[in-house]
Amino acid sequence: MLDRFKAFWVQVFNPVVQFFLRHDVSPNAVTIVGTIGVVAGALVFFPTGHLLIGVLVITCFVFSDLIDGQMARLTGKGSKFGAFLDSTLDRLGDAAIFGGLALYFANDGHSKLYLALSLVCLAMGSVTSYARSRAESLGFNAKVGIAERSDRLVAILVMTGFSGIFHTDVLAYIALWALAAASTITVVQRIWAVWQQSKAAGNPAV
Repeated sequence: MLDRFKAFWVQVFNPVVQFFLRHDVSPNAVTIVGTIGVVAGALVFFPTGHLLIGVLVITCFVFSDLIDGQMARLTGKGSKFGAFLDSTLDRLGDAAIFGGLALYFANDGHSKLYLALSLVCLAMGSVTSYARSRAESLGFNAKVGIAERSDRLVAILVMTGFSGIFHTDVLAYIALWALAAASTITVVQRIWAVWQQSKAAGNPAV
């Protein structure tokens, strides 16, 4: 859903891209630093209850995903390793965000239910990404579903940030329930899409 805004954000961060290129910064370096920032923001601030600060720090670094990709395209330095590194570190950043929330809800027995729900979101988000990757490795298209990574990321960051602003966990609760459901539905949609393509190719499941 949010991929339609990608071109807009690419233009917004173009000056940053050009600055890095002039100073010979590599796309992989941007990927690594961005991931470190996201992980630090999530695991340092979320567990201690500083939700808004954590969201702001994460937001500052999460756009590295657009910056490194644009740098690779402009320089022609895109590589299979770069794509692998970017995808792998994206999963690490996502895990840190939901892991940080899990630690927040675990703090002093804050809420076992939402601790568990954070872990469900972490797991289902990983399975969602794996399902698409595995499908593509087998020659299928699994880019379907109601909850792409960018949608999940924006939803949890916005709602967690507002929870920090208004000092209530209710908004984070809503986001976690919605994302747990949406991620699960997306996994089912991707399994169904691959099954349909497999059947159409004359290779149905047995």
